[in-house]
Amino acid sequence: MSDGTAVETETKATYLGLDLSTQQLKAVVVDENLKVLHETSVQFDNDLPEFRTYGGVVQNKSDPLLRVAPTLMWVKALDMILDKLRVCGVDFAKVAAISGSTQQHGTVYWGKGSGNQLKNLDPDKFLHEQLATFFSVGLSPVWMDSSTSEQCRILEEAVGGPQKLAEITGSRAYERFSGAQIAKIAHYKPDAYASTERISLVSSFAATLFLGDFAPIDLSDGSGTNLLDIRTKDWCDQLLEACAPGLRERLGSPVPSYTNLGPVSKYLVERFGFDEKCRVIAFTGDNPGSLIGMRLKDGDVACSLGTSDTLFLWLEKVKTATEGHIFCNPLEDGAYMALLCFKNGSLTRERIRDSAAGGSWQIFNELLESTPRGNFGNIGLYYDAQEIIPFLNGDHRYNKANDEISRYSSKEVEVRAVIEGQFIARRAHAEDFGFTIGPNTRIIATGGASNNKAILQVLADVFNSPVYVSELANSAMLGGAYQAKHGLLRGEKTFLEITASLPEPRLLCQPYKDAESIYKPMIVRYRKIVADLLKKE
Repeated sequence: MSDGTAVETETKATYLGLDLSTQQLKAVVVDENLKVLHETSVQFDNDLPEFRTYGGVVQNKSDPLLRVAPTLMWVKALDMILDKLRVCGVDFAKVAAISGSTQQHGTVYWGKGSGNQLKNLDPDKFLHEQLATFFSVGLSPVWMDSSTSEQCRILEEAVGGPQKLAEITGSRAYERFSGAQIAKIAHYKPDAYASTERISLVSSFAATLFLGDFAPIDLSDGSGTNLLDIRTKDWCDQLLEACAPGLRERLGSPVPSYTNLGPVSKYLVERFGFDEKCRVIAFTGDNPGSLIGMRLKDGDVACSLGTSDTLFLWLEKVKTATEGHIFCNPLEDGAYMALLCFKNGSLTRERIRDSAAGGSWQIFNELLESTPRGNFGNIGLYYDAQEIIPFLNGDHRYNKANDEISRYSSKEVEVRAVIEGQFIARRAHAEDFGFTIGPNTRIIATGGASNNKAILQVLADVFNSPVYVSELANSAMLGGAYQAKHGLLRGEKTFLEITASLPEPRLLCQPYKDAESIYKPMIVRYRKIVADLLKKE
């Protein structure tokens, strides 16, 4: 990849970041200080009704597990969003670099000859008019698709089971991951696969549209394929062979997520007036993009408290675990990021709020704060839906003697039990992935419950770390803009120097001094309780 000559990065320079998610394409333009100048979006269902999507996807009535999206819809969305930015007054000639993030795991299949055609597009015509015949598969499988159980088994068996697959790729086989999706198309649509010149992830597909040439897959998003060896940073030949013939050539060589891929395409220079020196930086997945947008660093934990609770961990070393995911870090070569999703988040908290506090968060918080840290030795695990980590369901209440009981004696105990139980689980499973709490650890809370200080105080105590609140919305989209500048200036400045002008998250809670002595033994107890419950399943 040629570094090329950077556009003048004076105060006039701007950076374009995009986020192609399941339901919409969003774009932001930031200035040299990363301050937002313009942002806009295209909603797939409403703005592109001709593709007849619902929630950004096409559902197949005969196969309820199948979820796909029209590839051309994404192309047309890019046509529309660039026009909208131009109408907003964006001067594309000032854009020094472009990057972005997209929904993870989806795949795009470029037909034979499309690589040459991409280099010779007519600037007087829309992209979607010219790319209509470029794809060997018109409907791209997306992350919501769960129709590939058979292919998952094949991938795991190829290397000796789910544990071994997780050791190599960072995850056991998941139906939504790209490898299983590619294997299914190669098996059930062999003619379409045979006529495929290149396979992109949605991220490298989006970068391709800006580059005017096939963009490589970046290592972070490539970690969500079940095909990449996260330690050697290359595709695993055993898995490629188990997946589909001739796959290495179709995937191309993966690159670091900050890679400067080359200048923007001649088509975009001529159609929209981009500077021919404007650079395209590799695009990545939305989860790595969020890590960039939230500016996580070594030792940090981002905790998104929503319908599902999600932990993002910055890791220097990793352990193998079969639940959750480990990706290559999008900012640092030797580092990793872990992603842990817990299905029972805010809805479970709200259920206990409704039963114990009459639906009032104020009363809930008063009950929570009236009980001591450690909750008199009681531990509660509440799973309204089948949990992912651990694979359990139902309510499980334990007293200080570790006996399972049917109910607690007071509402206060119940309220603290649900909050402590959730955060003890989050810490225990983070540690399973190699996370260790250090003197510089920060918990950065986002999502719905991040405005509840009483809940965040428990989070601080359980993790024995300060909790900060990030009011950043659209972290994946902004991550694209930050990565654009980082990829352009990498080697001259560090990512932290490049983003130094941005406001820091706000400190909200510090742990009490006795927190670790209370919660460390409870984490040991939690592990034993879960092990015993899983034996009964």
